[in-house]
Amino acid sequence: MDRVLAQSPLIFDRSLIRDHRRRAASIGPATFLLDRVADDLADRLGAVLRRFELALDLGSPGEAVRAALMRSGTVGTIVAADTIAPSQRPSLPFVVAEEEALPFRDAAFDLVVSALALHFVNDLPGTLLQIRRALKPDGLFLAALYGGETLTELRQAFAAAESEIEGGISPRVAPFADLGELGALLQRAGFALPVADIDPVTVRYQDVFALMHDLRRMGATNALRDRRRAPLRRATLMRMAEIYGERFSGDDGRVRATFEIVWLSGWAPHPRQQQPLKPGSAQTRLADALGAREISTGEKAGI
Repeated sequence: MDRVLAQSPLIFDRSLIRDHRRRAASIGPATFLLDRVADDLADRLGAVLRRFELALDLGSPGEAVRAALMRSGTVGTIVAADTIAPSQRPSLPFVVAEEEALPFRDAAFDLVVSALALHFVNDLPGTLLQIRRALKPDGLFLAALYGGETLTELRQAFAAAESEIEGGISPRVAPFADLGELGALLQRAGFALPVADIDPVTVRYQDVFALMHDLRRMGATNALRDRRRAPLRRATLMRMAEIYGERFSGDDGRVRATFEIVWLSGWAPHPRQQQPLKPGSAQTRLADALGAREISTGEKAGI
């Protein structure tokens, strides 16, 4: 039986995240990363060479992922679940739900996808466990989320400026899990054949203020529960911009921003899936495969 052993810490203000996303929609969202991820997701699904009759799009902002799924030709019915109800009547089945409290029965879906959403949940291990339960045996989970190096330049510049101007630092940029941690969480949640890989994306901006404007349009500004509630001092902001430009600009004066996209995939276990061989069951010696002489225990290799 799967059990939650301890309550996860509350890192993000989920209500504030919803407010940020609504604001982004009202001012005109920046979707270039989401569009890239949606296209990559469709390509990855196309390589699977099977059809998924019932799919869940979990938490992905906007319509890009669902449109890509429909274009792929590998998916039948798509159900969308998000914490924010659509402003207009949705064209597909839609459920208002938290990623951390899925309202679906076990073994309901052939496919669960999520794009640039799960990095903002407080209980990612529990969320992955619920996703695995919601999949039919041999169902596929495929998701993209921000990894640990995302916005590392902004994090460093803010820390240096606050330390210099205010004598201390406060959380300004969300902490994101790294590749190894996320791969381990897939295994912990019980996924078979888990895979985690990275797509690093570098975006160039005129200055750090253009980056911060894009983050507002992505709904990705500071939503940490432990964020400093006092307004950011102008002196700190301007010093941060100077440090950012000094450390992270190119010859043309434009600054870079790193977005590390981590891709996760795993399958709900099924007896037909490929299984790892038992130790000692190999039929061919490694030395034969490499065309080398086997050296017995205790024998020294010649140099």
